[in-house]
Amino acid sequence: MAGRRRNTPDHSAGAGPQAAPAESLLPADYDLAELYGAGGRDEDDEDLDDTAVLVPPIALPPETELAAAALAVPLIAQAVKLARWAAPHRVVDEFGDLVEDDRGPAARLIGLAPEEGEVSEEAVVEVLRAWSLACDLDLVELGTTQAGEHVAVPMEEVADAEAGDPATVLDLWLTAAGIVRELAVDTDLLDIEGTDEGEGQGTGAGGDTEDEEAAESALAEVEEASEAAAELLDEALQVLYELTAFAEPGEETVPLGVLAALLVVPEGEEPDEEMLGQITDLMVELDPMLADLAELGLVEHRPIDPELFEEEEEDGEAGEGAEAAAGEPTEEDAARFGLVRLTPLGQYGVREWLLADGYDAPLIGDLAQGDAAALLRGLAESPNVLPEREVQVWLARREPLEGARELLAASRGLDAHSPVRRMYTAAALDELGEAGDTALTEVVDDPELGGLARELLRTHGHDVAAAERPVALWRTVDHFAAVLLVGRGDAGQLRELVAGLPVTDNPASYFGELWRVPHPYTALVLDTVGELHTDRTVAKEARKAAFKAKSQQGHG
Repeated sequence: MAGRRRNTPDHSAGAGPQAAPAESLLPADYDLAELYGAGGRDEDDEDLDDTAVLVPPIALPPETELAAAALAVPLIAQAVKLARWAAPHRVVDEFGDLVEDDRGPAARLIGLAPEEGEVSEEAVVEVLRAWSLACDLDLVELGTTQAGEHVAVPMEEVADAEAGDPATVLDLWLTAAGIVRELAVDTDLLDIEGTDEGEGQGTGAGGDTEDEEAAESALAEVEEASEAAAELLDEALQVLYELTAFAEPGEETVPLGVLAALLVVPEGEEPDEEMLGQITDLMVELDPMLADLAELGLVEHRPIDPELFEEEEEDGEAGEGAEAAAGEPTEEDAARFGLVRLTPLGQYGVREWLLADGYDAPLIGDLAQGDAAALLRGLAESPNVLPEREVQVWLARREPLEGARELLAASRGLDAHSPVRRMYTAAALDELGEAGDTALTEVVDDPELGGLARELLRTHGHDVAAAERPVALWRTVDHFAAVLLVGRGDAGQLRELVAGLPVTDNPASYFGELWRVPHPYTALVLDTVGELHTDRTVAKEARKAAFKAKSQQGHG
């Protein structure tokens, strides 16, 4: 799959065109921000090592549902049905294809032709395609009888597939999706510009050599074009995977222009005329490939309306008269540029390909399988995780009070990740509300958890005294450290936190207390305050306090 790290766009996946220039309806003629509402990739992405790729966690339906969806794909259902029809064996030609007399009955069997009457050539082509897939999926085995006949025999997987066995069905579907994925990017010799039947044909003694060189050159061009198309499709699928992971339910459908823009426009840049042209080119290139994948249920796809290009030419000839008549596009107009949605089956398939290529592609709820210690450790240490979703899944599997007690017990400690564990514990117990308050009351006097517990109980409406000064100061450092660690140095978030510190008119006194707090992150927190506080006096006192804290730690 695609090996480039991509940032999560901050736009809605369903964004569409807002206003149309009068002269054309082609996407290259739109302002990107208005048309797509999409950001792009970082321009330095190409220099990033594959190990930097972070794949967001996703939620998948149960395998039984995925298998049912796979069996509902017409081509898969046809292949399974034809394999069963071949029992106990079916005579085939030397290439393993159905013999002429069997093609009509096979087409009728799978609903490609009426029960009576002539079978069309299109139906024959489709039934041979379905039969070929049955062979590729090893649903039938080709062999030769003692009499020399070529025959196909159904395999055991046919019965398992018909019974809906999830492992069998999903394995068949994934194999079929891989085949279609490869075929979707195959480039034909005729697709290469400048190639024709007469090109490269030599005469005389050197004619054969020239012909061979021309053939090798044409083949190299075909392979290069296919590799480029495969890379493009892989990147597009990974972007769709990421967009779907972050999309709200019902908003997974992406305009084809958004997808192309994310592949072209560097993050934070406005597209120039060349980029807009590239967006249109990519849309046109991706459109037929996505159509192929849609046949296997990997995506839902609405192709680009071919009449758009005819209208563009007509508008160009009409000139200013067409400009005056053009108006803002409707949603239906926008949809004519093409739409695509990665289905749950598609998410499953892309994730399997990512895993096969060595990427970490987690599922939501993976961390929630273990106890509280495993959950909090995973939340603190995993870069590609959705903490809120993991906590929700974990809590849903436990009695609230029991879960609250487990989380509080697991959040203790003074190791490097301990502030983050307490931060996620506080968030989880805040979501639990009064159901976890009994557990909080049990730790109000705990030196590490007391400040956290009292804050939450007061938030939940309980009449609880505020924490004593040493505990309150320890809690301030602990919370600041957690934000510092989770935010990975997000300056904006840290400045907001720094500005909210309860520094009085006598910062020397406040920091004189703070540097004495026995917390492993005290010095780092004070350093950060000294760097980011906008009041020079406060910043200076924070830096002095940080020096004292470091000295204290050095003598500890």
